Parts: sequence; C-alpha cells; structure tokens
Amino acid sequence: MQLYFTADTHSFHKDLLGDSDFAPRPFKDVAEMNQTIIDHWNQRVTPEDTVYHLGDIALYFIRPERAAQKAIFDVLNQLNGHLVLIKGNHDNRALFKYLAQHNYDYGGRPKFEFHDVGTIIKVNHRQYYLTHYPMMMGIVKQIINLHGHIHHYAVNIKEDINVGVDTPETDYLVHKPAFGTPLSMAEIEMMVTGKNEDFQKRH
Repeated sequence: MQLYFTADTHSFHKDLLGDSDFAPRPFKDVAEMNQTIIDHWNQRVTPEDTVYHLGDIALYFIRPERAAQKAIFDVLNQLNGHLVLIKGNHDNRALFKYLAQHNYDYGGRPKFEFHDVGTIIKVNHRQYYLTHYPMMMGIVKQIINLHGHIHHYAVNIKEDINVGVDTPETDYLVHKPAFGTPLSMAEIEMMVTGKNEDFQKRH
C-alpha cells in the first residue's frame, strides 16, 4: 500500500477553465478536466493505496442539490484507492454527509474517511500536518505542513508544501507528474528537500 496526496481538484468548476496565473486549466470543458484527473489518478494509484485529498473536491451548483452530490460521488467512485477527505472551503457538510451515507466497504475498509480540519501522519520520523489551508507554524523541527487552497502559488515558508493539482512546487521534482496525478511520498520528500535547499540559498 502506498500513500498519495492531492488537493483542489475542483471537479465541475467551469469558472477555472482556461489559462490563468491562479489555476491554469486549459481544458475545453469540465468533462474533459474531470476525466483527465480520473485517468492520471488511476494510472498511478491502485485500489490498495490511500490518497489524502486536502480539500476542494468539487464546485458544482445545480438543483436539486442531491443531483450535484450524486455527480460528485460518481466522479470519486471512479478513483482508485481509499480516500481520506479533508474539508476545504468549497466542500460543504452536506456533501460529506451524502458521501458518508453512501460509503461502502472497499478492500476491507470504508472507501471514504472524513476530517473537518485536518489530520496528522508520521512517515520516516517526520510528522506531516495535512490541512486545506497553509499553516503558519513558527519554528518547528521534523514537522511539514502539506496543504492546498492557494492553487498556483507557494507559501514562502520552507515547511509548507502545496500538494494541490495546480501547485508550482512540482518544479522541485525531476519528473513533473501529469495534471491531476496525486503525489507520492517520495515526491513529497523530494519537494521538501528541494524547497529547503532553495530557501537556504535565498536566505
């Protein structure tokens, strides 16, 4: 089983389409964007893996609201892996409630796990704080904040790593993954090292 990380997929969010400094998404429509994320996700993630999604799953306003929730559920249902969902500013409690009501056994555990604010994991003697919003942690040792929310921007703090699908911090990787591909633990560690080295050069 492998761990992966992502954020800010914004499925169905048509206002993000196009080329912009905030969230460059040059797709002809949301169907193409959604499918691209699904395809690239499943090329990497297996059913046995766990993906931490750090918020802003989708943005979809149609009536009845239940139809939008079902459409988002249908997208998530196509994604490999056990999904740990951390609530973003565009994820409402009604969506999480719908997903919880339709949760199901997936390889011996629930398909979805939910966290309102965030969660903490420990990997290779380092703690990772997983949140939607970037955290201002002050002076810390062996703690890294993985976050989303700011799309194609980076926080000028070496301990904060943007794992969203639009993040510019994949520039620290030797091989930049295709759009929508969740980041592996090895890639996260490479981004942490690269940002730290870059920070030391600049300071």
